[in-house]
Amino acid sequence: MVINGLEKLSLVDLVGKTCATVFLGRCNFLCPFCHNKGLVVDYENQPVITEEELFSFLSTRVGLIDGVCITGGEPTLQKDLKDLIVKIKALGFLVKLDTNGSNPKVLKNLIDEGLLDYVAMDIKNSPDKYPLTVGIDNYDTKNVLTSIEVLKSSNIPFEFRTTIVNELHDESDFEKIGKIVQGVDNYYLQKFEDKNGCIAEGWLSPVPIEIAKKMKEILLKYVKNVELRGY
Repeated sequence: MVINGLEKLSLVDLVGKTCATVFLGRCNFLCPFCHNKGLVVDYENQPVITEEELFSFLSTRVGLIDGVCITGGEPTLQKDLKDLIVKIKALGFLVKLDTNGSNPKVLKNLIDEGLLDYVAMDIKNSPDKYPLTVGIDNYDTKNVLTSIEVLKSSNIPFEFRTTIVNELHDESDFEKIGKIVQGVDNYYLQKFEDKNGCIAEGWLSPVPIEIAKKMKEILLKYVKNVELRGY
């Protein structure tokens, strides 16, 4: 397993709990607003943390933090992901997975084997605007839609979330998304921030707070709890 980053303490990645966050390189999307550019387009040249170093650190945090968040990049592209999670769980930590939903079989297997305690899945946009939003021409959302259903039928807590970008999202997108995720508990609309490390720079901007609130109201017709992050 190639590990490209470690945040030793996060108070936000695992809702209501403390965790360490592990970053895995490589992604199958090229979202222009992605702020982890290095992990997507230059992951082979990123710093590397060995598994030995990771678990040496985690062993000192047993009883001090609640869990470990695994993010990326897209973690489900890593063939050793399951083995990594098994080792983390063996130390008694909760495990949260961040995913773009492009690998529903991997996601379902991890859930079925009881290896995940929480999942945060990005819904990039309404289905018709996925190609533009993930930077892949003619992208088929079949796997993403399947992952949504995997989570909706699971017995673990999860959230859906969308990073909203003024040039990519409008209110009508959330009518379409709302119908797809109808009945779920939690949805988060995340403010886009250009931190000078995005895949595409110079043409993207945050959704104004007034519009973000309207998007929230639309989703509340379909979802029990909707919150704005970063506003």
